[in-house]
Amino acid sequence: MEKKFNQVFQFKITLKGIRPPIWRRIQVPEFYTFWELHVAIQDAMDWLDYHLHQFEMKNPFTGKQTLIGLPADDYDWSRNTLPGWEQKIGLWFTPQNNLALYTYDFGDNWEHKVQLEKILPREREIKYPICLSGKRACPPEDCGGVPGYYELLEIIKNPADERYEETKMWLGRKYDPEYFNPKKVIFDDPDIRFRRAFDDETQ
Repeated sequence: MEKKFNQVFQFKITLKGIRPPIWRRIQVPEFYTFWELHVAIQDAMDWLDYHLHQFEMKNPFTGKQTLIGLPADDYDWSRNTLPGWEQKIGLWFTPQNNLALYTYDFGDNWEHKVQLEKILPREREIKYPICLSGKRACPPEDCGGVPGYYELLEIIKNPADERYEETKMWLGRKYDPEYFNPKKVIFDDPDIRFRRAFDDETQ
């Protein structure tokens, strides 16, 4: 059954440490949890959700920096992490408390600035979530973080590099670092993604 909502949260997600910037602007329903926001960020950025993640932001009630994501009971990599599927974004993000750090893949350590830009009335003719705009393609998974990404860019623009053919084969597809089309973004069902992610835990 479709959940009812009247407002949407507009976020700008910017991948940190990369120039020119790689960013996305999305709108999501006000009832979203941090798990659902995680899935929306993954899909908008074009990550593949292979790795662990966490949000870090100031708790609006205590003023303390708080981790939200996958608690230690499920994945023993972090302590005192609140389950993302239990935390509503509407209780954390406000016009005054509008920033979070979203980290994906603790090996490559991709850090994203997540900024609440606006809280807007829902438009009935739009299916949410939606990606409004953005710039540049997401880095390939497992490319070695920011340093590995910059090295990859140098390789693929130089066919004379001895690593060129191997790198192109590793990419497995045409990769244009400057390309992004918000109309091509497809958002997965976060409930299905949740069941898929925790399937091994429940069997």
